[in-house]
Amino acid sequence: MARITLEDLDALGDEDDGDEEAAAEGGGGEEEEEEERGRLFAHWEAVASTHRVSLPRDMAGPIVQMTRHSQAREPVPYVTLSQREKCEEVAYEERQYPAGKWACVTKGEPMYEQSISMSFMKLMRYICKENSVGCYLGMTVPVLNEVHLTKEGTNLEREVVTAYYLPGEFQQNPPVPTDPEIHITERAPLRVITRVFYGMTTEETILREIGLFWELLGSTDTVLRETYIVAAYENPSIPQRRNEIWFICRAE
Repeated sequence: MARITLEDLDALGDEDDGDEEAAAEGGGGEEEEEEERGRLFAHWEAVASTHRVSLPRDMAGPIVQMTRHSQAREPVPYVTLSQREKCEEVAYEERQYPAGKWACVTKGEPMYEQSISMSFMKLMRYICKENSVGCYLGMTVPVLNEVHLTKEGTNLEREVVTAYYLPGEFQQNPPVPTDPEIHITERAPLRVITRVFYGMTTEETILREIGLFWELLGSTDTVLRETYIVAAYENPSIPQRRNEIWFICRAE
């Protein structure tokens, strides 16, 4: 579960639709709910172990809740400014994201996957109930992971900021997190150049994608060279899941 970010929500959500319908026909009941909770937790625990992350028992509730809502995801708003095509396909595009409020967690674990997993577990609890309104807030995509290169440019710094965009109905008055490590941040408008890539996101794959994007983009001083954003859209158990690398444009 090192990326319990949007994890297993797609695949498990599809599985659970059938289970929930069967339970409804049979009257449901506490026993069925406990079985569902146990099965989901065991699955996520197995995924977590592959990324050297321990899954606390108190994650069972948020896992069930987010799985049930896995098909309802609000996109973070943006405007496409331009697109660059190569071989009749979009190679990359420039976007403008408006100012908005995000719930952010910062971690500096030994592995990138560990940092984003631990951060998103905290965000899951916040999204599901551990907030001042005490209800499910709703999922938005993508979840952003901000990374920084070392001075040599050959590795990632340990510190990763994971950010969840507050749904539209909570932008004006964000629910307060009960976890002091979650900070509600008003982020300024952001202009980025984005490129899609598919597969796993590890330090190795991120560095490779950054390098490939620079080769494609060519020499330019219009974007930052030390800070990048990895945008996660899909369930990491999907072998060819969609991600994006964002190059951040310098302020004009």
